[in-house]
Amino acid sequence: APHLLYYYPYLLSEIGLNQFIRLYLLYCLSLSIYLSRSELQAGECEHAFCIECIQGWLNQHQSCPVDRTSLTQTDLRPPSRILRNIHKKLNINCDNVNYGCQHTCKLELLPHHLTDCPYNPKRPVQCSHGCGVEIPLDEMADHNCIQHLRMSLTGQIHAMETKLISCQMEIERIREHRNQTPINNQTSMMLSEASSSRESSGGNNSNSPYNLQILNNKPHNLSDEEIRWCQSLDEARVRRWGGMISTPDNTLQSMIRRSLQDSGCPQRLLNELMNCAHERKWPDGLNSLEMRQVNRVCYEQYVTRRIPSRQAVVVLFFENQHMEASFVRSPGMVLIFAHGID
Repeated sequence: APHLLYYYPYLLSEIGLNQFIRLYLLYCLSLSIYLSRSELQAGECEHAFCIECIQGWLNQHQSCPVDRTSLTQTDLRPPSRILRNIHKKLNINCDNVNYGCQHTCKLELLPHHLTDCPYNPKRPVQCSHGCGVEIPLDEMADHNCIQHLRMSLTGQIHAMETKLISCQMEIERIREHRNQTPINNQTSMMLSEASSSRESSGGNNSNSPYNLQILNNKPHNLSDEEIRWCQSLDEARVRRWGGMISTPDNTLQSMIRRSLQDSGCPQRLLNELMNCAHERKWPDGLNSLEMRQVNRVCYEQYVTRRIPSRQAVVVLFFENQHMEASFVRSPGMVLIFAHGID
């Protein structure tokens, strides 16, 4: 829809300045909140605008659209904490209002409601026609039990064959390594201590021998800061791979991005991970419903890290080099779920 600011001269003559300012603030800020877009605030007069509106205005004017004080792109800044807190208290409709949900809640409580919303089209439901598989509600109409069971069986056979080949290759690698470099008692003890240290720390101790070995060897393109952030996240267990949201909308992706920022994720890695939060950018083993149904058993082998306070995980390349190339992407990817993350 055209921005309200474009109709400024006409509205001003019809309803007056004070009423226009009030209408503008309600329209612009409410729309910004609803779409989860970031706001910007003028440095001098402290009026707040959504990024898209104010940047469009400043392309043609060099003043605040509310009080006409001088304003340029360099004068804009993030909104104050008070303004953000006010936004969190505003009541908004559920994102699933078009699917029949009439629930309203404060903005800060919306993520909790969306997790359990009965009208969520991505909510996993169990097939009642015999196969018992859990799939997103909006995919139930196209579900075929026989086709699913056939694909599931094919996937299990493929996973077993893949695991057998992987074990055979690992055995050969160990044999070659032992022939070239025999492991003495001191090396064995050091490896055992590293493994015990990692298990006792739950995988989050950045000073453990295991983590220091990763930092020294660096079989990846991550910086030391990025590795330490990765290992600061708790390891996750995915109970329901059928609850994966393969096409998250902009609102959901914005919430995940904010959680990653709050957890201290370095900006470069944050951009790379969020770029791989949609099935369009996932590797071949995940980028379609058919492939996910076939390969679901293989996903149990992922090493995943939970994104704090979200039903989402990160799958990092350097922790999943045991997986086939069709299941991983460098430096990693984000998988979002309706529920089922421990």
